[in-house]
Amino acid sequence: MRNRKLRFVALLTTLLLIGFLSTSYISYFVAHESIVSQVEKTTLPLTSDNIYSEIQQDLLRPIFISSIMAQDTFVRDWVINGEKDESAMIRFLKEIQVQYGTVTSFFVSEKTRKYYHSTGVLKVVNKINKQDEWYFRVQGMLQDYEINVDVDTADKTSLTIFINHRIYDYEGQYIGAIGVGLAVEAVKTLIENYKNRYGRQIYFVDKEGNLTLRGISHNGMENIRQEDGLSIFATKILTSPSSSVIYEKDDMKTYLNSRFVPEFKWYLIVEQQEDAAELRIQNTLMMNLFVSTIFSIIIVFLVNLIIGRYQHKLETMATTDKLTGAANRQVFDVLFTQAYNQSKRREGKLSAIMMDIDYFKQVNDTYGHPTGDVVLKTLTHIVKDNVRESDILFRWGGEEFLIILPECNLEKASKVAENIRQAVENHDVKFAGNSLSITLSLGIATMLENETANELVNRSDKVLYQAKQKGRNRIEVAD
Repeated sequence: MRNRKLRFVALLTTLLLIGFLSTSYISYFVAHESIVSQVEKTTLPLTSDNIYSEIQQDLLRPIFISSIMAQDTFVRDWVINGEKDESAMIRFLKEIQVQYGTVTSFFVSEKTRKYYHSTGVLKVVNKINKQDEWYFRVQGMLQDYEINVDVDTADKTSLTIFINHRIYDYEGQYIGAIGVGLAVEAVKTLIENYKNRYGRQIYFVDKEGNLTLRGISHNGMENIRQEDGLSIFATKILTSPSSSVIYEKDDMKTYLNSRFVPEFKWYLIVEQQEDAAELRIQNTLMMNLFVSTIFSIIIVFLVNLIIGRYQHKLETMATTDKLTGAANRQVFDVLFTQAYNQSKRREGKLSAIMMDIDYFKQVNDTYGHPTGDVVLKTLTHIVKDNVRESDILFRWGGEEFLIILPECNLEKASKVAENIRQAVENHDVKFAGNSLSITLSLGIATMLENETANELVNRSDKVLYQAKQKGRNRIEVAD
């Protein structure tokens, strides 16, 4: 029975594991292929568009500030009136810089060509100085403003993104350029934020492929033409408004999407390595396997528990007398062998007591079988109260009971039998508001050397028969 149970539990465990593992791995491979397709065709291009939109939004604020400065009546009136109080313009630029948190603010007058800064008048711009080319470009452009990345005139160690805005008088005549600057380091921080938010590698390259802006954690080459695996796609990237390529980087597949940003005249590059998405579904796979294992263990445990209880119930039904709870004859051989081995191991004797309720047929005939059942149950309780835990009580048939006493010689067995006889004689059986007295006849035998279990039982049964012949309610002992 136990072997069948183990085989069933093993088979169930195997089926559960095969089912859960198959489902998990099929889901993994389907998800993997789906992610690869989605990253290449949808997710990465969409992320690139979102980042481009956010960069434009982040640049709108300094553009808006520059527009406000260009429309300010103080600036126009101050220029029209001859730029008499230079400290007023310097104070205005300083207040703009403090109020809006820009790294620089400036104004260049078309009339005097003076470069006004929040720290003072820095210089006079001229066409000969290459650093001043931006002003003359703004002077001749048709649009109202431009975004330009250049070295800050006030701090030549700082690369700054300038918003250069044309300014007009009330007649619509060009009178100078005004604007603010945003530190490139601030843009680098924005790029790092994009990377953390979208989980992608983000950087900018110019039309020659040189890296111009990158996040703090970027560790690629200085030019995409030098990047292993990417160099063969560099021309395609740098000559197309937008493109998507796949290349190998560090032995992993890398997806790249590029987009030209006209405000910077740079290309926005967004990259994603395959393992980023792979890691997520691998984690999902491991989680599924973990959950599947836990559920398998729980299911197997519950099935094992249910089968164990059911098996125990069947074994109890098969080995125990339903009415009295005593062991039945079917399990005699197994329990007798255990008792015999226990006695032999400890060099003790093994005894048997066969007992029978006197005139039990008259009890059934007079009071009915339900009363007889009460008598049998009562006798069982009395016997168990007077024997050891190691002693075994069998219902041998009808009103006949057998007790096997391991490590018990004839003298001790006789004392046990007498205690049981007296306890039964002195106990009134209660039933339906009435009481009934019963007595026992008992036969005792101690196992002889080379004697079998059946021979021992037969000898105890013979002396029980003698006790009945000699008047009942007595004990007889076998030679």
